[in-house]
Amino acid sequence: MFTPTYARITERLSAEGSDVWAVHERALKMQRNGDDVILLSVGDPDFRTPEPIIDNAVSHLRVGRTHYSPSLGEIKLRRAVADLETQSSPHPCTADEVAIFPGATSAIHAVLSCLLNPGDEIVVPEPMYVGYNPIFRGLDLNLRTTPLDVEHDFALNVETLKSTLSDKTRVLFINTPGNPTGAIIPASDIRELAAYCLEKNIWLVCDEVYSMFCYEGKHMSARASAECLDNVVMIDGLSKSHAMSGWRIGWVVAPPTLIERLGEYAGATLFGSPQFIQDASAFALENDQQYVKEMRNEYRERRDYMLDKLSKVKNLHCSRPHAGMFIMCDVSRTGLSGRQFADQLLEQQGVSVIPGAAFGPSAENFVRLGLAQNRSVLKRACKRIKHFCASL
Repeated sequence: MFTPTYARITERLSAEGSDVWAVHERALKMQRNGDDVILLSVGDPDFRTPEPIIDNAVSHLRVGRTHYSPSLGEIKLRRAVADLETQSSPHPCTADEVAIFPGATSAIHAVLSCLLNPGDEIVVPEPMYVGYNPIFRGLDLNLRTTPLDVEHDFALNVETLKSTLSDKTRVLFINTPGNPTGAIIPASDIRELAAYCLEKNIWLVCDEVYSMFCYEGKHMSARASAECLDNVVMIDGLSKSHAMSGWRIGWVVAPPTLIERLGEYAGATLFGSPQFIQDASAFALENDQQYVKEMRNEYRERRDYMLDKLSKVKNLHCSRPHAGMFIMCDVSRTGLSGRQFADQLLEQQGVSVIPGAAFGPSAENFVRLGLAQNRSVLKRACKRIKHFCASL
């Protein structure tokens, strides 16, 4: 009789944190059963991809842009990304420093696969995006975390972070603007971290997928902030900024020597992203000012609306995000943990939010509320949250 055996990676991927999305999945099941449920637990933009981008993709489909693509990506898109970086940074960027991947998650996985061996140490501030953990576990990395400053809207303390780095650290992984916190790391802090990591022979990898959704001040990328780029890797994509989550386009901007290795990795695992999607993505980057601005303004208005309404709810305290599409809400004064609050809010009022513990231990008494709903839906959600808190 055949007895199937599986790679240890499958065990690592199924271990820990398996209930991260339990509240959201239960909400979806309730919704399918006809219950009136409001989903504030998702990070998928509710906007449609702008019509000009769709039209561009269709036009390239019709002229036969449906074949294999270079492992590093189509040169037009790589140049568009390089131009974007050149415009926003004192350091000129060329296509030789850009690699295209099917989404930022794929880009992160590829970068860490090319930089780290099993057992190597990676340091990450927390709360952090829940999608990082499966990557770290799958690659069998030794994860060390350091808490952000919960009392000051999840600000990063450079000295605390530097003290967490050790002789074994190979990568410092940061996320700015942050998910779930919406916090922005100042350029001066990134510059200091990049220089410190360079001195210690550590890579600085920065996830910047919310770069175009900054509400106060201008986003300063790791590339724009650092003085020397030898150890700096930047990851970004179009999922949030252009409402293209399902198109799966992300990229890496890094030293050419790493880009060469990423090309070899992509050639062996992905064999390129679809041509017509890359064509439309290049078009999106070259013609995006108006619709990105409109979406950013709408998210800002939603943020301000939610903060105003929830500030009047007893025993809740919301941090003010400076970017992104989420609000972190401290529920400790309700007497409930984040998990208990999320479970009971869904059960009693039909509103789903993500328990903060999913993002790290420092957020155990928080829940994350998403802004990917129109304001009429957010208004109903706020009323339900108010009624729930009043009933406690």
